[in-house]
Amino acid sequence: MYTVKERKIALEKLLSNLKRYENEMHEALQKDFKKPVFESMVSETSYILNDLKYTLKNLNSWAKPKRVFPSLLNFPSSDYIYSEPYGKVLIISPWNYPIQLAFSPLIAAVAAGNSVTLKPSELTPNCAAIISKIVRETFDVKQVVVVTGDYTIAQDLLSKRWDYIFFTGSVPVGKIVAEAAAKHLTPITLELGGKSPCIVDETADLKLAAKRIAWGKLFNAGQTCIAPDYLMVHARVKETFVSLLIQEIEKALGENPEISEDFARIINLKNWKRQVGLLENQKLLYGGVTNEVDFYVSPTLVDEPKLESPVMQEEIFGPILPVLTYTTKGELYQILSSYEKPLAFYFFSNDKKFQEEVLAKFSFGGGCINDTVSHFSNKNLPFGGVGHSGMGSYHGKLGFDTFSHQKSIVKKSNLIDMPFRYAPYKGKYNLVKQILKWL
Repeated sequence: MYTVKERKIALEKLLSNLKRYENEMHEALQKDFKKPVFESMVSETSYILNDLKYTLKNLNSWAKPKRVFPSLLNFPSSDYIYSEPYGKVLIISPWNYPIQLAFSPLIAAVAAGNSVTLKPSELTPNCAAIISKIVRETFDVKQVVVVTGDYTIAQDLLSKRWDYIFFTGSVPVGKIVAEAAAKHLTPITLELGGKSPCIVDETADLKLAAKRIAWGKLFNAGQTCIAPDYLMVHARVKETFVSLLIQEIEKALGENPEISEDFARIINLKNWKRQVGLLENQKLLYGGVTNEVDFYVSPTLVDEPKLESPVMQEEIFGPILPVLTYTTKGELYQILSSYEKPLAFYFFSNDKKFQEEVLAKFSFGGGCINDTVSHFSNKNLPFGGVGHSGMGSYHGKLGFDTFSHQKSIVKKSNLIDMPFRYAPYKGKYNLVKQILKWL
């Protein structure tokens, strides 16, 4: 168990090394899947630097025992919640945001006083190498260690007993992690995904909606767990909206996004082939250009795909965006209800009553009204899924709490000892029952 002082010393050193190697992290992201430097800065390096600074600023307060109002049954007493580390934590991070989604939970776990084993994704080897280098130069090996390798290494790690497991990745692998954790009753956080819908009704600001949807979908070439997965557009505005969406795509990336420095690539051949497969037998409104040489898939709009087709059954995780239409709430709700609870949910509308109706009707991890993705950036909002999109949440203080066991402590005074709870109980029933009514 590490003291708060020891945690802060280690995290201050991490802050220094993250600043020192920021450019190398950008280079690693570029080498692994041509991630634009701007996107790398916004969503990876600056994100974790700000996360770490915020944690250091607030750690003393978060770690301090919290006094809570005592129960009259324990009078007189002082009652507290102590945040204690779970112990040995395993963090398995993904490839799509390999820097952020490795260091962000790591920072929270270390802040909470745990020792951490971090397994970065083998699909981003350059990022895994710089992560490993930074950790080696920052932490004692007993506090944090990085283990690299393929899925067999992850399987071996999962076979061991941990005090907490934090996993970010796909739903199928999340089920494997949950099964492994269940063998030891290990608590877990699963940050998964799903098919996150994006609705555009006839009252929306269509031009602004198109701009914000294009940005949220194409950031990191759509390889974002909270990217809009499919569009539900009111039939009355579909033609106008699609035209505006194409304009915004070309305004951002040009008529040929393949030569744009602002558009990433699909991570590897396997995932590229899956993206190409999703386009088979589909009617396209825009795009559809692919290039195996550098795993390029252009921003692509698919027109009214069948719900049973792979593009509407799988989480897309790429720059392909199906466009479906609806005319009534009943049609809209029927399609939305046919999927598992998504990680994110986006609704573009100026009808406030309709907004609240949709928010009340559907369960999802988090989302936005009249925007996409931006809820992720607020440290005061929990980030996590529900149902098949995950369990547990983190960010800011919630991250510290995720990696902490909340231990309840009653410090009872010896000055007075109320006799009501002790046997014999004869003659106490009515009196105690009246007392309990007021608690």
